[in-house]
Amino acid sequence: MLTVTLAGALTPAVATAAPHAPGRSALDRSGSAPERPVPDRAALGRSALDRSGLDRSAPDPSRSGRQSGTTAAGERWSVDLTVVGGDDVNVRFGAGLLRLADPRPTRRNRPAALHAPVAEGVLLAPVRTLAGPVNRVRAALTAEAPTGAAVGVQVRGWQGAGWTEWREAGTAPTTFDRPVSRVQARVLLTTRDAKAAASVRAVQLTADTVAVQKPAPTAVRSYRVFATREGEVGGVTANGRTIQPRDHFVALPSRRGLSPIDTGDYTVRVCTTSGSRCEYAPVWDVGPWNTRDDYWNPAAVRENWKDLPQGRPEAQAAYQYGYHGGKDQFGRTVLNPAGIDLADGTFWDGLLLTDNAWVDVTYLWTGTGPRGVIGSGPLNIRTGPGTSYPTRGLAATHANVPIQCYVKGQTVAGTYRTTNRWNRLAGGQYVSHAYVSTVYGGTVSPC
Repeated sequence: MLTVTLAGALTPAVATAAPHAPGRSALDRSGSAPERPVPDRAALGRSALDRSGLDRSAPDPSRSGRQSGTTAAGERWSVDLTVVGGDDVNVRFGAGLLRLADPRPTRRNRPAALHAPVAEGVLLAPVRTLAGPVNRVRAALTAEAPTGAAVGVQVRGWQGAGWTEWREAGTAPTTFDRPVSRVQARVLLTTRDAKAAASVRAVQLTADTVAVQKPAPTAVRSYRVFATREGEVGGVTANGRTIQPRDHFVALPSRRGLSPIDTGDYTVRVCTTSGSRCEYAPVWDVGPWNTRDDYWNPAAVRENWKDLPQGRPEAQAAYQYGYHGGKDQFGRTVLNPAGIDLADGTFWDGLLLTDNAWVDVTYLWTGTGPRGVIGSGPLNIRTGPGTSYPTRGLAATHANVPIQCYVKGQTVAGTYRTTNRWNRLAGGQYVSHAYVSTVYGGTVSPC
């Protein structure tokens, strides 16, 4: 057994020591009086806020038992590796070890958008509410990983206005640019060989505070990238969702922006290049082509391919310019320049695409300001505060949409309330507040 402390970048330990039919709950596609949508019973019964920790003052240890105490030199706790949650993917616990439940690389146990010959599993720990603010977290991982297998730990922090991206926490600890009040960890296991699966015996996290330079304000990031249709109905996403016909989500080629199942903690706004159609959709899968290409980040932060311009996916560089020998991280010849995959509902119903295309993508978690959580969707986005206004796209269930301000308009009886409030989004577009489950990250003012 190897006892190692390593980053959660899926580095081999031996080397390092409810689906929604289109329009089912949208504000009346006919453009007449508003109709009541059929609510997503699973979403209403098990709040996305429960998973992201937004509406809880502290995790409930009685539900998971995955936490333990503090120390004078910082806060320290162990991750309980017992698999108890529906947000854990393809992992099992037995004889004191966390392993892949099924180590055979198939479409049921790898990110559906990836198509790579790997099996993957993820254990998502509950949110840890800290005794005080911190800005650094490190992970000590006791694991065994034969050649061909890999293990890792990633962490993220809650900063009041949203979650940070997931970061690897190991030999080089994760340092956040601002203090965080809550921390969440996930344990990642992958293998290319069913006979060489990794196992994890223990994960211990330590959180403390160090001096950091105050970050300069930055605008929300947006880039034009090539989009492909994911399809893969019946396959499983990286966060454990079984893909449904005409589903609404996207895949990005990095786990750093991967939302836990039934949340939109990481949401994109993807639009046609003309701007005529947009969809707000959660990031629920990893791919296409790569898993460590957070191309929207600057070189100082980007996990791999740091010599590429910010905003250019590795697959695009490989396809167009022969970068990396024209190969992806798995050594496969890149056959298109895709930097995002769109689920069928996002592709066909949100953007009205008929073929793969260039799109404009805004990575909304890189911005700030109040966000509304779409609790019942896909929800029509309209050009004005009423159902008589034309539609310009959709907001998927669980999407976290930035709200600029609100106006009074047509009264709508929705899933969460009856109201005449309409929230204005980017580009002068509107969604009814009747279908927004909650708002966080700031106060929304009248327009």
